[in-house]
Amino acid sequence: MLKSVFLFILAGLCEIGGGYLVWLWLREGRSHWFGLFGAVILMLYGIIPTLQPAHFGRVYAAYGGIFVVMSILWGWRIDSIDPDRYDIMGGIICLIGIFVIMYWPRS
Repeated sequence: MLKSVFLFILAGLCEIGGGYLVWLWLREGRSHWFGLFGAVILMLYGIIPTLQPAHFGRVYAAYGGIFVVMSILWGWRIDSIDPDRYDIMGGIICLIGIFVIMYWPRS
């Protein structure tokens, strides 16, 4: 389970980080190198989930929740936007959903 959680976090960092670099390139007028590095990191994001032990649909359903939580954290730590109580409640709901989808015992 720890390996799986690590892979989700790594994939989230790649997707959000890569997307952020592309955002900086296109929206903030940064160097084209930001866009290129962002594209490479986004490609890694596409590879990392294939290392998960579950099937595609389950992995991507659970990853959606990871993306939500990590996006809230990114906004808080990188963009200095404090999450409100609804962001926090939504993030907790997503974490519960991730646990049920990926790690709940199945018969």
